[in-house]
Amino acid sequence: MCGIVGGVSRQDVVPVLLQGLRRLEYRGYDSCGLAVHMASLNPASGAGLHRTRSTARVAELQAQVQAENLHEATGIAHTRWATHGEPSMANAHPHFSFGPGQREAFPPESVARVALVHNGIIENYEELRRALEARDYRFFSDTDSEVVAHLIDSCYNGDLFEALQAAIAQLRGAYALAVIHRDEPHRLVGARAGSPLVLGVAAEQGGHFVASDAMALAGVTDQIVYLEEGDLVDLQASRYWICDAGGRALTPEQRPVQTVQAFAAAVELEPYQHYMQKEIFEQPRALSDTLTDVLAISPELFGDGAWRRFQEIDSLLILACGTSYYSGLVAKYWIEALARIPVQVEIASEYRYRESVPNPKALVVVISQSGETADTLAALRHAKGLGHTHTLTVCNVATSTMVRECALSYITRAGVEIGVASTKAFTTQLAGLYLLTLALAQTKGSLDDETINDHLQQLRHIPSAVQAVLALEPQVISWAQSFTRMENALFLGRGMHYPIALEGALKLKEISYIHAEAYPAGELKHGPLALVTSAMPVVVVAPNDALLEKLKSNMQEVRARGGVLYVLADAETNITSDTGTHVIRMPEHYGLLSPILHVVPLQLLAYHTALGKGTDVDKPRNLAKSVTVE
Repeated sequence: MCGIVGGVSRQDVVPVLLQGLRRLEYRGYDSCGLAVHMASLNPASGAGLHRTRSTARVAELQAQVQAENLHEATGIAHTRWATHGEPSMANAHPHFSFGPGQREAFPPESVARVALVHNGIIENYEELRRALEARDYRFFSDTDSEVVAHLIDSCYNGDLFEALQAAIAQLRGAYALAVIHRDEPHRLVGARAGSPLVLGVAAEQGGHFVASDAMALAGVTDQIVYLEEGDLVDLQASRYWICDAGGRALTPEQRPVQTVQAFAAAVELEPYQHYMQKEIFEQPRALSDTLTDVLAISPELFGDGAWRRFQEIDSLLILACGTSYYSGLVAKYWIEALARIPVQVEIASEYRYRESVPNPKALVVVISQSGETADTLAALRHAKGLGHTHTLTVCNVATSTMVRECALSYITRAGVEIGVASTKAFTTQLAGLYLLTLALAQTKGSLDDETINDHLQQLRHIPSAVQAVLALEPQVISWAQSFTRMENALFLGRGMHYPIALEGALKLKEISYIHAEAYPAGELKHGPLALVTSAMPVVVVAPNDALLEKLKSNMQEVRARGGVLYVLADAETNITSDTGTHVIRMPEHYGLLSPILHVVPLQLLAYHTALGKGTDVDKPRNLAKSVTVE
């Protein structure tokens, strides 16, 4: 969601801020801005804080900055995804505090005292706002973030770091903060609780930086410190300090500098038109990379002590949101069929708000592309609070909070995923979950070693099988030309392909804005059949499995009501194209692993439909890539 970049340097930091914002555009945003200290390069100027904001794209902000000829050494920048207050210039970050007693409708920025950018949500902002208004602070926005700027100003007594410490002691909620002050032109302070924040160390290049994502600093530094929950950081050009929530100074050993490949190349589109298109076609490589080090099935693929934990568990509780939730639904079919262990799959944002019955012998599995998904992290912590000690994450970011907070992990190697609509992260999650299935089956003795090895060999073939599916793109494009004229669509699947139908519907609605729903095909006659007309395309996932004949009957129900079918059919299903029935033949049937293959043409269908409708494919309206607030 929102993105932060900030830095203190001996050189012009403005290009770093703008480049960082461009790197964070993939998260989704509706406004952006930056603030600099006008005395940071020329202390003799005596100037104070200055900001530039835009409700357009970062490119527009960059044009404004160039027109203003900004060149400064200390600054902060932000991309905002609206939570409190509509997308508007007044609500865009950075926020200023002008101090108490300000009466002008548009006070000159030169009198501003604090500039702040904030990710997260402050839960007690209303009571803090009332208290600050009583102290004669005036508010110029509808955001919870402006409250924090005023609060820091109210705590300031000559030391910005001490003011930040005093302010965050009064906050409830989630935040990543970067703050500068008029009276300290060569200093930036930051803090994190519930939202990610990293420190970039580049002293030899003349500065230190903070960002909500290491990728924002790609090309600036690959020396990264991952701040932990409750950490505060104090930056100057040549030095930095970190302390924990209790104010205790931390050593370099406690917060080590890590060399991080920030994947600067991942932000290059190369020959592709959109990141989503690029990431769809990167799936064979991403799957191959995810499986590279898997020479044999072993519980230790998931971390030290995995064998013992897998021995002790009697069930699984999978927690995830959105696309990751659908990967968990597929995994339920796999794990129960092969490992013979009962599996419960819950939407993370719902799990923590109901009265559940904890089972300390369950393995809690959390799934997330970023490892920072707020709802999933909260669900994980809730489960641990209920006594669950066996925890595992399938995640794409090895340095994420989720990986650090779980006892076990499997890191997928999808690489950076920039398009908001997840593609390669989903298929690599499925690969990781299939490995988990086989490791559990091995531990529990439900499959012999020869059978497990056969399954692993099938999984190794998946990258080349996906490559063959991608060759179907011209046929999918012909479908998409029809879908661009539609307002609704229905997706059907049975068994482990029902979650794939859900994922196909989600992709279509996310980026084309066509209303799409998915159902188990057997549920047609229990309600959805009432919607079927010639104007309602029905997409059917039709693998050659034990449910095929049942599925064919469901398809006949659609045709009998004048519905038009679009069928992804395996070979030897005897489903052929006819009037009202459009068939794309999949290259091969792949048994339990066929969900990984069938989702790819659904991704392509969503992409080409959105392309035909002219929507913003990589940045769909109202959505964000990394959902770091509840």
